[in-house]
Amino acid sequence: MAEISRSEIRAKIETEISKTKKLVQEYSELTKPVEPENAIGRISRIDAIQNKSVTEAALRKSKEKLEKLEFALTKVDEDDFGICVSCKKPIPLGHILIMPQSRTCVACSH
Repeated sequence: MAEISRSEIRAKIETEISKTKKLVQEYSELTKPVEPENAIGRISRIDAIQNKSVTEAALRKSKEKLEKLEFALTKVDEDDFGICVSCKKPIPLGHILIMPQSRTCVACSH
């Protein structure tokens, strides 16, 4: 991690945490129960329920990502940050910058 400092990585993680928290908040609003109303027809209600299901899946993924990002933020200053937990080789910097919450290299993540 010579080309980029840990403080820059920390800033990247903090930015991702902020974005992800906003997504969690938005998805939480969109996943409120779909009330049966006279104003919308049966097909519109089915669409609303399906959309809610898709949004709930996105909410789960966003919450998982947020947990991983917050964990990564606690580890960024440790010596083993950026080292794959499986093969113990360095995780490429590009991968860390794209997915700072990743704890494995690309090869081990498959």
